[in-house]
Amino acid sequence: MPDAEGILEARSPAEMGAQTTPTGSLNIKGADNLDWGVKNRLSKLIQPDGRCMFLPIDHGYFQGPTRKLERPAETIAPLIHMADGLFVTQGVLRAAIPADLKTPVILRVSGGTSVVGNDLANETLVTSIEDVIRANAVAVGISVFIGTDYEKQTLQNLADMVDLCGNYNIPVMAVTAVGKEMEKRTARYLALCCRICAEIGARVVKTYYAADDFEKVTNGCPVPVVMAGGPKVDTERQVFDFVYDGIQKGAIGVNLGRNIWQSPNPVAVMSSLHAIIHDNATPAQAEEIFLDIKND
Repeated sequence: MPDAEGILEARSPAEMGAQTTPTGSLNIKGADNLDWGVKNRLSKLIQPDGRCMFLPIDHGYFQGPTRKLERPAETIAPLIHMADGLFVTQGVLRAAIPADLKTPVILRVSGGTSVVGNDLANETLVTSIEDVIRANAVAVGISVFIGTDYEKQTLQNLADMVDLCGNYNIPVMAVTAVGKEMEKRTARYLALCCRICAEIGARVVKTYYAADDFEKVTNGCPVPVVMAGGPKVDTERQVFDFVYDGIQKGAIGVNLGRNIWQSPNPVAVMSSLHAIIHDNATPAQAEEIFLDIKND
């Protein structure tokens, strides 16, 4: 205990000048009325420019040993410093990711299905709130399958996790999954999914990009929308084009995996996408960055 002697008297207002209220630099859609703890955690993922770049390596939870993720730590080593968040399962986090990781962790908490099973949509919660806390995760991610036979089940999973995480001010990222039915990726369907997730309490929604009317998806969702990667594309320029267009139409960033770490030039792709998201680079400028790094 400090010595009671010699304590200086508090300063007067005259000494200190006019009082100001700290405003901070939080620039997160839908976060104004949240508790301090949720805002603090979201601010670790979403940067002061209001943008984010998440790196997902959770694919093995239903795909098994995915190409280029056989050894996850080796795959992410040259990339992770550019990521604002790492989306990962608790198993891979504990078994393969160094504990001195500085990048915030988004822990996947839903699963229980596989590509060889009957239906990818038949997910359940596979990670407890206690495990989320033990892993020191900043947020959690959970899939919902709206329009499937398991719509109610997966939305209940989301509601349950929102309730559990709410006790500890841990934000939930909802993932609007479509399983094997990629033709569902229309703006009308995605807007429906995103809004429902936000209504249930998701603080961020990860969804697919739609070439037509994507602004309706982001405009109708009262929380930030992050774009998923979807199928691996043929060229890097295709990735740059859709990410740039989605950002212009209201998305705050991406959660891209295979289009980055399955590329022959993952560092170049990630650097280029980082420039689009955080430096407002155009697709043409991003392609220049890509070629410079690739040919270096």
